[in-house]
Amino acid sequence: MSRPRIILSTLNAKYIHASLGLRYLLANMARHGSEELRAQTALREFTIARAPRDIVAALLDELGEAEGVQIVGFGVYIWNVTQTTEVVRLLKIARPAIKVVLGGPEVSYEYQEQEIVRLADHLITGWGDVSFPKLCHALLHGPQPLMKIIVGEQPALDEVVMPYAEYSDDDLAHRLLYVEASRGCPFKCEFCLSSLDKTAWAFSLDAFLAELDQLYTRGARNFKFVDRTFNLKIDASIRILQFFLERLSPDLFVHFEVIPDHLPDRLKDVIAQFPPGVLQFEIGIQSFNPEVQQTISRRQDNAKTEANLRWLMTASHAHLHTDLIFGLPGETLASFAEGFDRLHAIGPHEIQLGILKRLRGTPIVRHSITFDMAYDAQPPYIVQQTSSVDAPTMQRFKRLARYWDLVANSGRFTRAMVLLMQGPSAFEAFMHFSDWLWHTTEKTSGLTPEMLLDAVFDYLTGPRGQPIDIVRETLLADYLASGARANPECLQGLLGQRPAPVSRAASKLQQRQTQHADNRAVGPAGPHQDLVAEAER
Repeated sequence: MSRPRIILSTLNAKYIHASLGLRYLLANMARHGSEELRAQTALREFTIARAPRDIVAALLDELGEAEGVQIVGFGVYIWNVTQTTEVVRLLKIARPAIKVVLGGPEVSYEYQEQEIVRLADHLITGWGDVSFPKLCHALLHGPQPLMKIIVGEQPALDEVVMPYAEYSDDDLAHRLLYVEASRGCPFKCEFCLSSLDKTAWAFSLDAFLAELDQLYTRGARNFKFVDRTFNLKIDASIRILQFFLERLSPDLFVHFEVIPDHLPDRLKDVIAQFPPGVLQFEIGIQSFNPEVQQTISRRQDNAKTEANLRWLMTASHAHLHTDLIFGLPGETLASFAEGFDRLHAIGPHEIQLGILKRLRGTPIVRHSITFDMAYDAQPPYIVQQTSSVDAPTMQRFKRLARYWDLVANSGRFTRAMVLLMQGPSAFEAFMHFSDWLWHTTEKTSGLTPEMLLDAVFDYLTGPRGQPIDIVRETLLADYLASGARANPECLQGLLGQRPAPVSRAASKLQQRQTQHADNRAVGPAGPHQDLVAEAER
C-alpha cells in the first residue's frame, strides 16, 4: 500500500473520543477533490496525553520520504491547542517542507497573535468540508494558493458527504460515536460559540437515519448527538427517537443535548417509552438568575425548565446530566448558590459545575469592562475574577467543583451524599465540606476513592457530629456498591468476602446508569442520592 501524501490528525482528550470533524473532511475529499485525492489521505488520531515528539515521529513514519508535497491537517480545539502547537513546532523543525494546515474553533477566531497560526502554512476558518479538499488539491496540483488565511466555504448540507462510513470497526467496538442531525444554533447565549450562528441547519432526515441504520447494522450501539438543540424541531426529534425505539437492545446508549424549557407532551410520550439505561440528556441550565440570563442574552423559561426536569425525573428513565456555569457576569456566589439549591432539589443524576471560559470569538467579551471580567491568558481561558466574585472566592469555587466531581458526580458516595447535603442550603453544606477537605488535605488531585471515603467518614463523624455507626454503615453500602476492592481505614474488618468485579467488557456508560438505578432502589429517601457522572468523564 502506498504512503499517504495527506494526513488528517488531531489530539483527542481521551481515546474513547473519535473525531467527527476529521471524518467529515476525509469523507468529503473525493467529492470535492478527486478519488485520487481521497486515496492519498489517511486519518491519524492521538490523545493529549501522548508526548509531542512521539506524535511527530509517528506522523513522519506514516508519511515516509516520498517526493512531492506532503500535507498534515490538524483539528485545533481549546483542550488541545497547547499540545498541538508543540507538535506543529517540532514537525516544522524536522521537515520544514511539510505543509501544515489548521482548522477548528480554537483557530477560527482571534487567530492573529496565535503562535500555532504563525508556525502553520495555512489556516481554514469555520467550515472545512469543502475548503480543505480544495486547498489540498491546489497544494498538490496547483495553482498554488496565495492566501495563508482561508475563510471556510459553507455549503448547503445536502452537498456535504456524511462521515459515518469512516468510523472503523474498531471505533464501533471501543469508542463513543459522535453524530449530528443538524448544525448551528438559533440561540444567542454569549458564552457559546454557537451564538455566532445565524440559525440551525438540518441534514436530510431520511438520509441521516439511513446512515444511522448502517452504523447500527455494523454493530454501533453508543451514539452521542452533538446537535446543540436536539429538540428544537419536535417532528425530527420524534422520528430520531422512534428510530432507536425500534432498535432497542441491552447495550444501546444514546446521548442528546436538550433545550430545558421545550418539551411538549408528544415528545414526552416518546421519551417515556424508553427503558432505563438507554437515554442520557445533557441539559444546560447555566444559571437560574433572570438578570444574568438577560445580560448574556440567554432565553430560558425557568418555571418550564423546572417542570420539565421534574417530569423527566419522575416519569422517564432518562439519565439527566445538568450543567451550571459559575462566573457569569453579574452572578454572585449567593445567587449561584440559590440556583444550585433550586436545581439540586429536583434531584438530577448529575450536576456539572463549570466555570466560565472566554472562548475565542464569543460575544461574552463585551462585558469585560462593565463587570471587571479577568480571564486566564492561557487555555482554557477560565475567568479568574469578576466584579461580583473576587479571586479567592473563585479559587474556593474551583476546589468545590473538583471535589463535587470526585464525590457527588463519581457515583461512589450516593448514600453518603444524603448525609453530606443536610441543611437549609445544599450548596452551603457541600461548600463547608469542601473547605474542610481542602484545609485537611491541601490537595485537589491524587485523592483515591479510599482516601475520599476516609475523609468523608472523618468529616461526618467529626465536624458534622453524625453517629459513627450510621456513617460507617452508610459508607460501607456505598463502597460495596461501587465495586472497589481495596480496604479503606474506616471500614477495616467490615468488608469480608466480596463479589467479583464487573466485567470490563460491559459498557461503562451503562454501568454508571445501572449503578444509579440500583442505588435509587436501595438508598435513603430524598432527592440527593442520585448523582452519577457520564462515563466518558
